[in-house]
Amino acid sequence: MHTSDRLRRAFLAPFRGAGRSAAFLATGVLVQVGVLFVLGLPWILFVPVAMWAILLAVLGPLVVVVLAGPVLTRVQRDRFRTRLGVDIPPPHTGRRPGTAEWLRSRAGHRQLRYHLLDGPLLALAGTVVLAGWAVAFAATSVYVWIWLVPLDWRAGHPGYSTWAAYVTTAGVALLYAMGWSSGALARVDTRTATVLLGPSREEQLVRRVEDLTESRANLVDAADAERRRIERDLHDGAQQRLVSLAVNLGLAKATLGDLPDDARRVIDEAHREAKEAIEELGHLVRGLHPAVLEDRGLDAALSGIAARAPLPVRVAVDLPSRPSPTIEAVAYFVVSEALANVVKHAEASRAEVVVERFGAILLVVVSDDGVGGARPDDGTGLAGLAKRVASVDGTLSVNSPVGGPTVVTVELPCAP
Repeated sequence: MHTSDRLRRAFLAPFRGAGRSAAFLATGVLVQVGVLFVLGLPWILFVPVAMWAILLAVLGPLVVVVLAGPVLTRVQRDRFRTRLGVDIPPPHTGRRPGTAEWLRSRAGHRQLRYHLLDGPLLALAGTVVLAGWAVAFAATSVYVWIWLVPLDWRAGHPGYSTWAAYVTTAGVALLYAMGWSSGALARVDTRTATVLLGPSREEQLVRRVEDLTESRANLVDAADAERRRIERDLHDGAQQRLVSLAVNLGLAKATLGDLPDDARRVIDEAHREAKEAIEELGHLVRGLHPAVLEDRGLDAALSGIAARAPLPVRVAVDLPSRPSPTIEAVAYFVVSEALANVVKHAEASRAEVVVERFGAILLVVVSDDGVGGARPDDGTGLAGLAKRVASVDGTLSVNSPVGGPTVVTVELPCAP
């Protein structure tokens, strides 16, 4: 059973998809016939004799075909999509280029090469293959044609049956050859059109980089939006419940004066832990996304960080307009982490934060007069800070010689 299936598959292998490939080749021939008709139209209408008339008859239709290049490209892409299911993407993204821009582009040159050189050659080969199909079908059905001729002719040619058997055998062989040729030519045409009508390797890489950049930006925005949602939920939910619990415990301490000492100690401990939990939750909420940043912007949020720092911090923010929420959040966390490093490691007496905007760049500079020696790879949090900055295509540099001072400079891209 398996042997017969393999034989049947081997027998029919050349004909799988042969009809689809032949129809694809036929539509390609029709397109090139239309182009050939345009090129030959002046010669059909009149016979040019003068040199200027010959040049006009040659160059005029050629210019028409060149200007119709974008239309021919769309027709060819539709042919590949409808006949073979092959989708050839356009080499450009966004708006379609104008005719002049298309003619100057490398993609336009590749497409014209297909329409004026490769396409006609492939159509010529397709014509040969289609003619081969016609001859093969005629040869394999020769016995049908013989029975249509007069009986007198058959009686006068006693060897016609043997001759017809040879022709039928040749027709079957030609059918196999044309089945293979149709598929091979369709594959060659597909590879050629993919290279010439679609984006080049460089254009594909550029498009891939653009797609990755856009997807990364969407991911960063989604993560920032999720942090803001968590901050709101904690602030409006868990934090408010803890505040209510602390208030109730405080009221219990003040009003229940006849409690045993053990019970009073339990209430005191619970009240203290509730206040500590509120304070820790407040730090957590500010670490996720401070509400003041969303409501009042970077100046107020950074001033809040400076006010909570255990050393004097000068803050100077000069922004003509607010950047995007994602860039604001990155700038806030840069300053927050940098000041935390100053407090933990720098042994500084003062620090300074400067935020300015120069065109499409948001510049954040955090400096201190500490002992210096900070490096992004020394485990002080600067490595994570560099990754956060890089997530929005920003740059971070650290200038921290031993003995100080330390200057952390961050450049963040934002719309002008």
